[in-house]
Amino acid sequence: MNEQQHKRSQIWQCLALVPVGKVVTYGQLARIAGLPGYARFVGTTLKNLPEGSSLPWHRVVNAAGKISFPEQSLKYQEQQQRLLSEGVRFSNQRIPMASYRWQP
Repeated sequence: MNEQQHKRSQIWQCLALVPVGKVVTYGQLARIAGLPGYARFVGTTLKNLPEGSSLPWHRVVNAAGKISFPEQSLKYQEQQQRLLSEGVRFSNQRIPMASYRWQP
């Protein structure tokens, strides 16, 4: 396993731990995975998840508590619906991080 694959694996392992009804930011997930400063790498890793992955990619949001996809996109709608179905609520297109941020 090369270094990049190892980093991806660390992110996947930590992402799998995020419980239903909670969210993490890209930067927070990077730190939990032992990769501080790798928030963009987390985004790239999630964008390239294997087809049919059961990892909860939808529980990762940006630092402002917002979904990173364009609001009118199908991916935005899918992520928002998945979060709503898990009990995560939005206020003006933002998730109140004080209520929903996962703190491992």
